[in-house]
Amino acid sequence: MDGSESSPPGSERELDAILPTSSNEQALVLKADLRLVPILSILYLMAFLDRVNISNALTLGLPQELKLAGNQPNVALTIFFVPYIVFEIPSNMLLKRFKPQVWLPACMVVFGVAMLAQGFVKNYSGLLATRFFLGFAEAGVFPGCFYILSMWYKREEAQRRFTLFFGSATLAGAFGSLLASAIQKMDGTRGLSGWRWIFILEGMATIILSCIAYFIIPNFPENATWLTVDERKFMTQRLLTSSDEPSLSSAQSRGLLGFFADLKSWMGAFMYFGTTIPAYGLAFFTPTIVQGYGYGLIETQLHSVPPSAAAWVLAVLLAFLSDRIQLRSPFIFFSLALALTGSAILIAVTDNRPLQYGAIFLIAMGTYSCMPLVICWFTMNLDGHWERSVGTGWMIGFGNIGAIVATFAFTKADAPAYHKGYSILLGGVCIVIAAAAIYGVLIWQEKRMVGKMERADRGEDDGELVRAGGAAGRKTYYL
Repeated sequence: MDGSESSPPGSERELDAILPTSSNEQALVLKADLRLVPILSILYLMAFLDRVNISNALTLGLPQELKLAGNQPNVALTIFFVPYIVFEIPSNMLLKRFKPQVWLPACMVVFGVAMLAQGFVKNYSGLLATRFFLGFAEAGVFPGCFYILSMWYKREEAQRRFTLFFGSATLAGAFGSLLASAIQKMDGTRGLSGWRWIFILEGMATIILSCIAYFIIPNFPENATWLTVDERKFMTQRLLTSSDEPSLSSAQSRGLLGFFADLKSWMGAFMYFGTTIPAYGLAFFTPTIVQGYGYGLIETQLHSVPPSAAAWVLAVLLAFLSDRIQLRSPFIFFSLALALTGSAILIAVTDNRPLQYGAIFLIAMGTYSCMPLVICWFTMNLDGHWERSVGTGWMIGFGNIGAIVATFAFTKADAPAYHKGYSILLGGVCIVIAAAAIYGVLIWQEKRMVGKMERADRGEDDGELVRAGGAAGRKTYYL
């Protein structure tokens, strides 16, 4: 022994040793940004657009042409989420097995074909079948993309990437309505209704993009061929500086039972469950709600755009602020306050169109800025490939049960006041508030325990804490 002090894995000294001399950390992170965020955002934009464009079709003649009655349009929305929920965790496991470059484009091809087929359905049964396979193929996209992003970035730099990615779904709401208003002008072309052309053109675009995506979508840092060997090692090791072990997770040793026995796992799922209720309530029914204000077909689509656009701006702003001060919960509760206010206004006010339309802005801005915050908060408090692959699939899979609730929130029998629908949205917001508060307390307790163990390491506290906490006690948690 020469008495020299060795550096712990992932230390700054070790990172400096493996960092290529021609590079620096900021340049490598920017290189990853340019490779990951744009293509994953475009992929999810197409997936979400294919998922919710039926909301535009429902105001453009689809129910009349397919002779839908009663709650059949709501059932058509719901059937999508049955396979979507069931296959999210298995899909994340398969993504790890086949690598993102293969798995995600394959999913895109299938849901692109399902969307294309939806443009040619002749009856209610055909619509249900295409919606089912659309949900089956899209199950792996959203949690898979979040899983990939979580394995590339440190906790303190993740929120703005998560939000820029998730913002593509918010933009899909705005872009989808603009696109629908343009495509509607093709009504009657080749004997097909305008709503059919929405599905056909967007399905074809998805299939074409999937072929391009195969050559662009990156894999995980340890097997990213567009990085050098030293760059791959550095991008993997740098996560250790924020306690993000990329290959070995403490959760893997305790297994699924240990993961689901942790109350934090359930609170994370309930946070997302609550947000999906108002999020999908707006995504599926904003055109229907706005149409009830007396607008025509094209005006309805155009008036559905501004709330989503405003929500995207607020979400990006809060994400940058959250990363700057390295806190999530204050911005989550601020977003929830907006959504809570908007829901309350819509329940109480039924005869003031400008105020009602403004309340839709508040719900959209609050909900769509909150969703990426709660996902990042939960995901980045998990460790390693195993825990994040299971955790993201679990949170989003369970959470999307809320989307099923949302599909039946707004029915013809409740139009145009939609008291039941707005009350359901308000209930979803309250669920998020309660779950986020409990999760925040649990994280605060974990951080407090970590602080005690660190003091024990310095001889300032009871050393028994170190023996009780073990390596997992060094985990970094974000409030």
